[in-house]
Amino acid sequence: MAAVTLLALGNGAPDVFASAAAMRAGQPRTGLGAIISAGMFVSGLVVGVVGIYAAPFAVDPAPFVRDVLFYLVGVLWLFYVYLSGEIFVWQAAGFVGFYVFFVGFVFWMDVGGGEGRQGDSGKVNVEMVGLVANSCKGLKVGDIEIGGQLGSMDDEKKRNGFAITIQKVSKVWEVPVSILLELTIPRTAPSEWNRFYLSANIALCPLALLYSCKSFIPLDHKIVFLLPHSHFPLWSVVLFASTSLALLHYIVEREPPEREQLPVVLVAFVMSVFWISTVAGELLNCLAAIGTILDLPPAFLGLTVLAWGNSIGDLVADVAVAKAGQPAMAMAGCFACPMFNMLVGLGTALVSQTLNAYPSAYELQFHASIVVAFVFLLLSLMGSLLVLTWSRFRVPRFWGFCLVGLYAVFMAVSVVIAKFSR
Repeated sequence: MAAVTLLALGNGAPDVFASAAAMRAGQPRTGLGAIISAGMFVSGLVVGVVGIYAAPFAVDPAPFVRDVLFYLVGVLWLFYVYLSGEIFVWQAAGFVGFYVFFVGFVFWMDVGGGEGRQGDSGKVNVEMVGLVANSCKGLKVGDIEIGGQLGSMDDEKKRNGFAITIQKVSKVWEVPVSILLELTIPRTAPSEWNRFYLSANIALCPLALLYSCKSFIPLDHKIVFLLPHSHFPLWSVVLFASTSLALLHYIVEREPPEREQLPVVLVAFVMSVFWISTVAGELLNCLAAIGTILDLPPAFLGLTVLAWGNSIGDLVADVAVAKAGQPAMAMAGCFACPMFNMLVGLGTALVSQTLNAYPSAYELQFHASIVVAFVFLLLSLMGSLLVLTWSRFRVPRFWGFCLVGLYAVFMAVSVVIAKFSR
């Protein structure tokens, strides 16, 4: 259950908010292209690389067939809606409802046969092993083989010194970002409790949330506060109230709590979502600027730059897990998370847009590159399902090469379409 809910949300948050930001910015082709291309990246390139590196290996049949079939049905449904050129509220809500049904089906498998639990635990381990692998990368710099020659030690020391220098330089620009996150995202663990930072969280979090709602409530909206017949901007009233509460907290609270507090955890989650959404919006603005400068269509940018940026972590984590000798675990996380991005991320964004157009349908802009992305994604999913079923759920190495080649052809076709279409 955790793999298809919290883990999927954690892995897919950038895709979800990037697609939502694209929809809000009036760039539906960018958001839709990014989601479909990211699915092709994971189900094609990532699965292919894992297969090339670790095949042959076996996968758990029940979770594999379940995830691929649900993902395949979702892609076919979205493809049909896209070709129709319009989408209604009930159709957009149906995408989210379909993922809820998938979660319920996974829960039924967990409670009933127990097979789903094995698949889910594998997916959770994918994330855990990936994080461990990423955190251990820095420890591998300058490693010296015990049986190696002594002359290589100087070269290793030079490379180690260069790596340390690069790391220190990168820390310089990380400092202001880290401080900003500390001031706005509270730490939930009692051992990390800090009275100053928590008071700063109380003062700044309401302002950040008010900023996120500026499309509904203007920041300079005048309201009557304290003094009669006097109007103050809304942001100043919120700042006064939050700062007062922050000062009161700093004076009264002097000891850390004994255990994690649910309100603090919820605020940390909401503020994390706020920053992901904000960064996703700025990323879309940068993509729009790049497209204007290079005269590239928005759909092509969504199919390439945005999809790669949001999915490269899956490639690194899954390859690291495969290198650690657990290729089946790496395969297990390659279908449920992209399905979450498509059904919940894109579905939620489409619900918002269709509600604005209600009772009329929301029109979808047709572009050949998105149709091509749908076709190649369907080919990769149906091919993986048929080949692994035919090989009795053992991943053959040749299929890894086929998937990587399929993704290369997909990118070549996308580049040609972008060159000759405007």
